[in-house]
Amino acid sequence: MPARLSGSSHPARAVAIVFISFACFASANTLFAATPDGAALYGTHCASCHDAAVYKAPSRMMLAGLTPRSVLAALTDGTMRSQAAALEPDERLAVAEFVTRRRLASEVQAGLPPRCDATRMFDPSMPPVSRGWGVDLANSRFQPLATGGLSSANVAELEVKWVFAYPGAFQARSQPVYGGGAIYVGSQDGTVFALDAETGCLRWRFAASAEVRTGVAITPWTGSDDAEPLIFFGDLLANVYAVDPRDGSLRWRMRAHEHRDATLTGTPTYFEGQLFVTVSSLEVVAAANPSYACCTFRGAVLALDAASGAVHWSSFTTDQAPTEVGKTSVGTAILAPSGAPIWSAPTIDAKRRQIYVGTGENYSSPADGNSDAIIALDLDTGAKRWVSQQTSGDAWNVACFVGLSGPNCPVENGPDHDFGSHPILIDTGDGRDVVVNGQKSGLVVGIDPDNGEVRWKTQIGRGGVQGGVHFGIAAEGTTVYVPINDLVLANDDQRYDSGLEGAPGVHAIHAATGEQLWSAPAPDVCGNTTLCSPGVSHAITAIPGAVIAGFLDGRLRIYTRDDGRLLYERNMLGEYVSVSGDIARGGAFSGGGVLVAHQRLYVNAGYGYNQHIPGNALIALGLKEDGDAP
Repeated sequence: MPARLSGSSHPARAVAIVFISFACFASANTLFAATPDGAALYGTHCASCHDAAVYKAPSRMMLAGLTPRSVLAALTDGTMRSQAAALEPDERLAVAEFVTRRRLASEVQAGLPPRCDATRMFDPSMPPVSRGWGVDLANSRFQPLATGGLSSANVAELEVKWVFAYPGAFQARSQPVYGGGAIYVGSQDGTVFALDAETGCLRWRFAASAEVRTGVAITPWTGSDDAEPLIFFGDLLANVYAVDPRDGSLRWRMRAHEHRDATLTGTPTYFEGQLFVTVSSLEVVAAANPSYACCTFRGAVLALDAASGAVHWSSFTTDQAPTEVGKTSVGTAILAPSGAPIWSAPTIDAKRRQIYVGTGENYSSPADGNSDAIIALDLDTGAKRWVSQQTSGDAWNVACFVGLSGPNCPVENGPDHDFGSHPILIDTGDGRDVVVNGQKSGLVVGIDPDNGEVRWKTQIGRGGVQGGVHFGIAAEGTTVYVPINDLVLANDDQRYDSGLEGAPGVHAIHAATGEQLWSAPAPDVCGNTTLCSPGVSHAITAIPGAVIAGFLDGRLRIYTRDDGRLLYERNMLGEYVSVSGDIARGGAFSGGGVLVAHQRLYVNAGYGYNQHIPGNALIALGLKEDGDAP
């Protein structure tokens, strides 16, 4: 057990806080006076593509989300090596530091864990316990006792077994997946790690082009020796990867969307030899620039051949490509319809041959009928079967922030009520199914999967730009668990007010009726802790008789299914000695949720975006006595 040394969204909005200085486009000489050579070199060798709308060339805003180390690797021996061939090593470094606004020397690099020995290599007799984001195709995020080993009866015995320190990271938001005796997880610097599930030793690592924010998906197998497994994930630049989990070798890579600001945040879903990928974007941030013609991105779903990456079909969330519909007050073109990104994993309905996704807001006026909606697509063709919009007239981008109020702010000015969470398909036990999802408005909705008609609506939270449901709901049977954040931002009341009190915490409702069963309000234990807030932005996970939730205050809490009683609480803030011998720091919980496998719980602790508590720890917890765990 490692020594504990000390204790102490919406997705696009979180990114916006980090990238806002780029969105405002202050002059390079002012912002980067300390690196004039890097600015000049960028202008000569890079700006003609990255500062212009060149096909598949990420914008400078997107490059700002990378680390100097990852940009330098791309320029030296990666995807941009031919473009950087004329640059000397110190010039490539100057460009990398210019576009990322950070010095390479300032990156604190934790060491790597010891390499696993031959007894800790890939074991085909230990198949996956989940598909990635969801344990099942319905995306209930419920881990049964037979494969998870944890329930309401034993979680009180959880203690820290080992801790991994992500190198060069201030956040950790890629949900791990289990298979072959290892866990596979992405990181902020773009490295995907295969770590031994029992000890945390390193089996292999793989370098993606940018941060891997999606969870890792895995192909199922039954434990036979002839398994041909693959893992899948996406990066900040909208690249999709297929990697062999046995040795970390790349099988294929493809870019999921042609838009320069496209990104991947939803975990891919594998089914019947195909990989279903959802696409979002950060163009919502670029719109803060008054001279930027907003907007041209359209949310999308792709069906890829899992073995090769070939596209079987692709489908956009908006029905038409954006065209010019007007001018802003400064004469910049307004392009619409745009936006309706998909932040979360797709859900598969094998019986109806449908896929369900939740969408975000439009980026420009006029808003259309596809934003803030649950959409059902034909599994085999990608054609829309129905659209169930829950908030109409929602168009928003970063130009709408108070203090900017830029010309690109749509006339609707929000309310920015995305579905950041995934839908869940639930059998209600009465011969009917229902599709359930939660929204940033604080609304939870149950929809008829056959026609998209609303069965019920339940208002749980206050809602807001950082309110309501963020990254993921969960369910055990007909009990639906709803995490509510309800962090109030300074300008929320200036744009809308639901008239409700905030409800940060975990809540339970009945899937058939929407009846609220219980509420477990978040205690405010922040005190003087910097960057602390009490809500739940994390994707939550269900186990038999209980639900597991990570809070933005750095606490991991587990509640009973029956009445919401607190079963377990652990403060994960502070410093830990990691398996590499370096210090790992626990922080706020957000993004991907916990992985439960064979009496172990694996969770990322650290969420540095949007003024939350940073950290770089992957923490493995297990029972005090492991007993007969595999």
